[in-house]
Amino acid sequence: MTRREAREHCFKMLFCQDFYPAEEKEEQLERYFEAPKEDVTGEDGKDEILHDPFEKEEDRAYLEKRVEKIMELIPEIDEKINEIAEGWRTRRMGKVELTILRLAVFEMKYDEEIPEKVAINEAVELAKKFGGDEAPAFVNGILAKLIQKGN
Repeated sequence: MTRREAREHCFKMLFCQDFYPAEEKEEQLERYFEAPKEDVTGEDGKDEILHDPFEKEEDRAYLEKRVEKIMELIPEIDEKINEIAEGWRTRRMGKVELTILRLAVFEMKYDEEIPEKVAINEAVELAKKFGGDEAPAFVNGILAKLIQKGN
């Protein structure tokens, strides 16, 4: 599994968690991993995989651990986002954009293996794929401010 694939799976798993109570976290993660392969034919006629089950147990273990760590840090991550997002508290943000920001801030501040610029670029790509028209610019702007302020 590539880093981009892992990042996309983390995004999807984190996004799903926002819709369920904390006590259902384990069940929802299990459902994510057991979901069947799903694809769709795009406008260009090419098939795009939306969800592909994991073949390797180590990939699943890595993702579970990473998502759990991010979820533990959400209060701290949200605080960092709220400090720099002028006029946009996390409770007002769209779930897609907020999830992307949480993942990116985690990568920028808590994952030493990922350079900040890579985290920002990948967050913008996720926003293009999963967010609305304004999502890439919004995500980029928030993350650029985070770097400028040195949070």
